[in-house]
Amino acid sequence: MTGTTFTARPKDIQRSWFVVDAEGKRLGILASAVAKTLTGKNKPIYTPNVDTGDFVIVVNAEKVELAGTKPDKKVYRHHSMYPGGLKEVPYRKMLAEHPERIIEQAVKGMLPKNKLGEAMFTKLKVYAGPNHPHESQCPVELPVRQRTAGGEE
Repeated sequence: MTGTTFTARPKDIQRSWFVVDAEGKRLGILASAVAKTLTGKNKPIYTPNVDTGDFVIVVNAEKVELAGTKPDKKVYRHHSMYPGGLKEVPYRKMLAEHPERIIEQAVKGMLPKNKLGEAMFTKLKVYAGPNHPHESQCPVELPVRQRTAGGEE
């Protein structure tokens, strides 16, 4: 039995543009759908060591939702690498000042932690409001599953 394993090459990759409206969507569900599209796992030519993903535009980042009491408890932390340099920003302050960073950090955490993940992350475009400058790419709506109040899909 002789079989060959398909490996995607740069000439095989055709990138598409997708747009997602974050209004009323849960952060984790939205981020996982976006990360899956950025990595190319939704394509039959997916290869783990090749960037086969598509471009994703997220609009209305300021209207993304968190479940339950998470908006009051969630804190974003980073360190300046100097003594006493731990910075903590509550979710509500981040949402008010930089709503696009919430989605960017959630998606970045789901991508590979290497140069390939950095290349995938550059294909993510997040905007706080409903407008974006990528109309000329003719983006298609990316379907994102939505949870109901009862927890069913």
